[in-house]
Amino acid sequence: MGVVVNLEDGKRGPASIDRLIGLTKDDMARVNELILSKAGSDVELIPELARHLISSGGKRLRPMVTLAAAQMFGYAGEGHVKLATSVEFMHTATLLHDDVVDESDMRRGKKTARMIWGNQASVLVGDFLLGQAFRMMVDVGSLDALDVLSTAAAIIAEGEVMQLDVAKNLETTEDEYLAVIRAKTAALFSAAAEVGPIIAQASRNDRAALRSFGTNLGLAFQLVDDALDYGGSTSDLGKNVGDDFREGKVTLPVILAYRRGSEEERQFWKRAIEDNEADEAALEKAIGLMNRHGAIGDTIGRARHFGEIARDALAPLKNTPQKAALFDVIDFCISRVS
Repeated sequence: MGVVVNLEDGKRGPASIDRLIGLTKDDMARVNELILSKAGSDVELIPELARHLISSGGKRLRPMVTLAAAQMFGYAGEGHVKLATSVEFMHTATLLHDDVVDESDMRRGKKTARMIWGNQASVLVGDFLLGQAFRMMVDVGSLDALDVLSTAAAIIAEGEVMQLDVAKNLETTEDEYLAVIRAKTAALFSAAAEVGPIIAQASRNDRAALRSFGTNLGLAFQLVDDALDYGGSTSDLGKNVGDDFREGKVTLPVILAYRRGSEEERQFWKRAIEDNEADEAALEKAIGLMNRHGAIGDTIGRARHFGEIARDALAPLKNTPQKAALFDVIDFCISRVS
C-alpha cells in the first residue's frame, strides 16, 4: 500500500545534508549543550518530559539553518547559538502542543509526551520551553531578531487556529490550505533563516533572500510530509503512516483527490473524513483514489515548485559553502519521497 514518487531529475547528486551538518557541527555541539541547560528545572517533570522529545532523534534542521545563515555572512559572535536554540525550543513547543491538539500517539517513532505524561503536562512544558526561548532571544540583545521570532510565534499560533477551522472541511481550497501551512510550518523556517543575516548585520536584501528561502523551504517541507502520509513509511515519517487520514486532516492530497473525483468518490471522502470512517480499508481506498487522480504526484510537484523558489531566492547571493549547504537542504527535503 502506498506510492513511491521518483523525483530524481538526473542533474543533482544524491540528496544529503552532510555538508550542512559538517559546517555547523561545532556550533551545534554548543546548541545541544544549551538545550540541555535551558531545559533544566527544579520541577522534575519539566526536564524529564523535555528530554523525551529533545532526544528523540530529530535532525534539528531549523537550528542548523540558523547557524549556517549566520556563518554565510561572516558572523563570529555567540548570539547565533542562542538564537538557534530558541528556534529549536519554539519547534519543540509546537510539537508538544500539536500532539495534544491532534491527539497523536506517535512522534519520531516513539510514544508522544501526551501518551506518557498526559495532555496538561505536555502543554505546560511546551509553554516553559517557549518562555526559555524568549529569554534567550532577549539575552542576544537584537530587537530585530526578537521581532522576527516573536512574530513567527504569533503566526504559528494563528496557523494552528486556522487548521482547526479547516479540519474535516472538504470544501477547503488549495489556497486556504497553503495559507495554513505558510503560517503553521513555513513561518518558523522563515524566521530561522532570517535571524542569521540579522545577527550578522547583513543587508536588508540579504535578510529578504533568506526569509524567502525559509518560507518556500517550509512550504516544500510540509507538502512532502503531506505526501509521505499516504506514500511513505513509518520510518520516513516518525509517526504512523495514514495518521493524517485517521485524524481527519484535510491536507493537499485529500483536497486534490476530492475535487477531481466523481460524486461517488466525494461521498467516500465525506464518510472517511467528516464521519470518521477511516479504517485501514478506507485508507487503502483513499490511496488508490489519490493515485488515480494524481493527487500525491501533484502535491510533490507543488513541493518542487516551492523548492525552486527557495533556490532562486539564494541564487544572487555570494557563493559560499553555507549557500551550497542550504541548496542541499532543499534537495534533501524533497528527496524524502524519491
